[in-house]
Amino acid sequence: MLVRIVKMGFYKQNIEVFLQNFDDTKTRIRAFEGCNFLELYRDKNDPSIFFTYSYWESEAALENYRKSELFNTVWSKVKPLFSIRPEAWSVDKLQSLE
Repeated sequence: MLVRIVKMGFYKQNIEVFLQNFDDTKTRIRAFEGCNFLELYRDKNDPSIFFTYSYWESEAALENYRKSELFNTVWSKVKPLFSIRPEAWSVDKLQSLE
């Protein structure tokens, strides 16, 4: 399993546009083959910073999503809204406690 964390910053006037777009597409992203989990977080100290946190079956599954029409549609709507360059990390989960 691969965990993907993406940090995004938005201009204040674009936050609601981003949130609406995420709401409109989250179910399709989560249903994409190989995606096992999807969450959206908002920074406590800076409300213009958001993180997506997702689990993928493999790096290949994530790459399939990144090459998909769905990703291209989502990215084309979100990219112009950024106030900072997005950052992304692919990590392996080593431990989980609940």
